[in-house]
Amino acid sequence: MERAYGAKPTLRELLEEIKNVTHDLPAFLTAPLYRRRHLHWGASPEEIHRALPGDGLLRRAQFNATRAMTIEAPPETVWPWLVQVGCRRAGWYSNDLLDNLGRPSATTIVPSLQHIAVGEWVPMSPSRAPSETTAFRIHSFEINQWLLWTKPDSTWVWQLAPTTDNGTRLVTRTRAVYDWRHPLMAVLGVLLMEFGDFAMIRRMLRGIKARAEPPVRNAGRPTGANGMRSAAHH
Repeated sequence: MERAYGAKPTLRELLEEIKNVTHDLPAFLTAPLYRRRHLHWGASPEEIHRALPGDGLLRRAQFNATRAMTIEAPPETVWPWLVQVGCRRAGWYSNDLLDNLGRPSATTIVPSLQHIAVGEWVPMSPSRAPSETTAFRIHSFEINQWLLWTKPDSTWVWQLAPTTDNGTRLVTRTRAVYDWRHPLMAVLGVLLMEFGDFAMIRRMLRGIKARAEPPVRNAGRPTGANGMRSAAHH
């Protein structure tokens, strides 16, 4: 039986979350050393240069990352996992210890979180009063095609493109501006994006893949560091 999403972690789950963060620690600490490579992790040259929704909103972005992964499930199966993300929602399918109060991200589709509307918050912190510093807003979307989140200093878009074998090419792009007129916020942005972004988005992509693909696709694969069937590196 699946546990209810949002439940406090069991001791076993908490230990697994600590293990996951420890496993990803080298990526957190060394990301700036291979920045050029990880900014395009998994993405093809065409995907890197493809125009995506939100590209024109921050023309002077100092951080511009396009990552991608192939998921063996159609876009309409992947889409519900994206629309329910958020802290105190279904989680981020990433390092729950760091971005979801330690509460395990949902492993099922949550019907009550499937309705989205332009202007709604996508919280990144447990604050009960989301703001432009603690949450994204849904800027625009096309169901089963793309979803754009924005903040004053960053944009985050997801594109779902069908593949010829009934799968999905999931492409995500994050763009951010470091506003040095506000030094503390700029430093925080550098730490989050330059050190934290790659490890978290890589685990998130793998988490979505593991959840969206039919169980038969995952049969026989070794269990990865996230406690779920490991996803292939695309």
